Amino acid sequence: MPPRGVTPAGDPLRIALKLAAAGVPVLPLRAGKVPFGNCRACMDGACGGRPHMKSAGVCRCPGVCHGWAAATADAAVLTSLAWATMWREAQAVAYYPAGAGLTVVDLDDAAAVTWARESLPPTRTVPTTRGEHWIYRGAMRSANSVRAGVDIKSRMSYARWLGPGIGAMASLPPVVLALVERKETTPARGRVVSSVRERAAWDATVATGCRHTERYVRTGLERGLTLVRFRTESGAGSQAFGVAQFLAKQHAQCPGPCGLDALGWQIVAAAVSVGVPEAYAERAVDNGLNSVVGRAA
Repeated sequence: MPPRGVTPAGDPLRIALKLAAAGVPVLPLRAGKVPFGNCRACMDGACGGRPHMKSAGVCRCPGVCHGWAAATADAAVLTSLAWATMWREAQAVAYYPAGAGLTVVDLDDAAAVTWARESLPPTRTVPTTRGEHWIYRGAMRSANSVRAGVDIKSRMSYARWLGPGIGAMASLPPVVLALVERKETTPARGRVVSSVRERAAWDATVATGCRHTERYVRTGLERGLTLVRFRTESGAGSQAFGVAQFLAKQHAQCPGPCGLDALGWQIVAAAVSVGVPEAYAERAVDNGLNSVVGRAA
C-alpha cells in the first residue's frame, strides 16, 4: 500500500525511493507523462522482452526499458547509473499497480466519477487532472475503455503517482472484475462473436499418468497461451494448432492420462479471446493434439 506521507510534489527520485521502500514498484516518466523509450538493444523488441511481459523473453537490460515492465522496488536499481539520466529528465513517477497488489480504476471525466460513486464500493480515491483514481486491494487484468471514460490499470500497465489519496482501501469487488470480463466477450469490429463454454481448467488431479511435474506442464501451457494471445491481428488459429501439437509431443511418452483435453480447452479459450471463432479454434486444437502418434490422453 502506498505510504500516506508521499505527495506528487518534489524530486521524482526521492518520491520513487519512498514508494519503493513501501514495496511499490516504480519507474520514471518523461515529458508527456509517458515512459522513456527503449535503449538500442531493446528497440522494436529485438531483445525478446522481459520474462514477465505478455511476449515473454529473456531481456535483462539494466535500463528503463519496456515501460511498466521496468518498474522496480529495488533501490539499487533505482539509483543505478543506468537510470540516472532518466531521473534527471523525469517529469513524474509511475508505479506498477499489480506489483503492489493493487488495481486502479481510472475515471477520466466527471461522468465517469458520477458512475463510480453510484456503482462501485467506496475505496481510496486520488484526484487527477480530469477525474479520479479509485484504488482497490487486489490485482486483475488491465483493460482500456471498459465503459465510457473508465480504464482498468493493474497487470501489465502503469499508473501515474498523484499522491496517497484519501479513504480506506477496499478489496477488489466483483463489479470491477466484471467490467473486464464483459469487454473480453465483445470482439473487435469484424471479428466473429463466440464464447467458450465454462469447463474445468487443467490440474494434476486429471493427469495421474503424466510423467511431468505440475510446474513443468503449467509453464509450458502459459508460454503457449501467451503466444496465442499475442496474435491479436491474425494467425491465432494456426498458433493454437502449433501450441496444441507442441504440448502433445511433450506427453507422447507418458503412460497417461495427462489431461490434454483440459489443456486443449485453455488453448481454445485463448484463441477465442483474440477473435478466433470457437468452432475453428476447437478444430485447430483437436488437430494439433491428434497429430502426434501415441500421445497420452
